[in-house]
Amino acid sequence: MSSSKLQLPADDSVLLLLTHSNLSTFSSDIRVSKQTSVEALKEKLWRKTGTAVASMRLQLRDDTGAMVADLDHDDATLASYSPYDGYRLHIIDLDPSSVTSGGWLEDTSLVEKYKISDEAYNKLDTNFRKFKEKMALKNPTSDDKEQSDKHMEELCTNIKVGDRCEVEPGAKRGTVKFVGRAEALGHGFWVGVQYDEPLGKHDGMVKGIRFFECPQGHGAIVRPEKVKVGDYPERDPFEEEI
Repeated sequence: MSSSKLQLPADDSVLLLLTHSNLSTFSSDIRVSKQTSVEALKEKLWRKTGTAVASMRLQLRDDTGAMVADLDHDDATLASYSPYDGYRLHIIDLDPSSVTSGGWLEDTSLVEKYKISDEAYNKLDTNFRKFKEKMALKNPTSDDKEQSDKHMEELCTNIKVGDRCEVEPGAKRGTVKFVGRAEALGHGFWVGVQYDEPLGKHDGMVKGIRFFECPQGHGAIVRPEKVKVGDYPERDPFEEEI
């Protein structure tokens, strides 16, 4: 019994370099079957360059740049023009109003800039300014730390031990039990609060340090900007919300 070898079809594809009449900086390549029709090739190039099929003229040039042929028959296959790897396919856009004309695809100075007011920009949920502020809080410089400390210290001048307060988020009510620095928790100033309800995380002791005393689960230590002091009586747990 004789054995036969599996015959694999020969690769009939060709790698062509691409250039464009309106795009001086455009440089790409395409690998395509030689059995592809010129019309189908134009469809592929339209997706790559934006030049409409009806306005596209193709020239095949050799690796020296010399003209080989105009691909002027849409129903002809690429093979009929005898292309080789490394040949150049030059795309000519015949439409004077084409998206590729005028150079604006390459020169960004010709593109109209989108503008937004500071007020509208600040209302965005996320923007680059807010991102920078968030990163500055995570990785503050010495100047940032100094300004932050001054700001927190100013806030703390209006917060005193014994004051009633509300803490954000959640408008949790309680009594101020500590105001001052707590380097073990981080730079700057902190405010210790005893919540009216068990909404806290501890009893006033954090990282082995006793900052104040309160029932377990009623204590919290937060930044001063989250604390508002004022006439905040304890909520009646049986009061119905209207």
